[in-house]
Amino acid sequence: MKIRVYYEDTDIGGIVYHSKYLNFCERARSEYFFKNGSTPILENGHFVVRHLDANFLRSATLGDELEVKSEVVAFKAASFTLLQSIYLKEQKVFDMRVKLAFLTHNNSVQKIDESTKEVLLTIFKD
Repeated sequence: MKIRVYYEDTDIGGIVYHSKYLNFCERARSEYFFKNGSTPILENGHFVVRHLDANFLRSATLGDELEVKSEVVAFKAASFTLLQSIYLKEQKVFDMRVKLAFLTHNNSVQKIDESTKEVLLTIFKD
């Protein structure tokens, strides 16, 4: 997913705020669902961030066009892990592993069924 860096994303020097990289990744996760005719809120539940490990590798600046790539790297019974990377042209500027837990609409942890796994593998195929 392509994202343009706007003034609101930067400090006075035109450098992207560290927290905006998390926003860019969140936006990309939602967009993957939307582009596949779905939403992040599924019929049988939704995902919430359980843990993330972020690496800030290089600064992006005002006006840059970034690309967010996402791929599933692991499944557990009630969660999955994505590797999300942000690139400026061919150079990686940020990456993170984010663990997302699957919850019912009553916010109870639930096992990810096989059909939901298939949806995730289809959606997050870069």
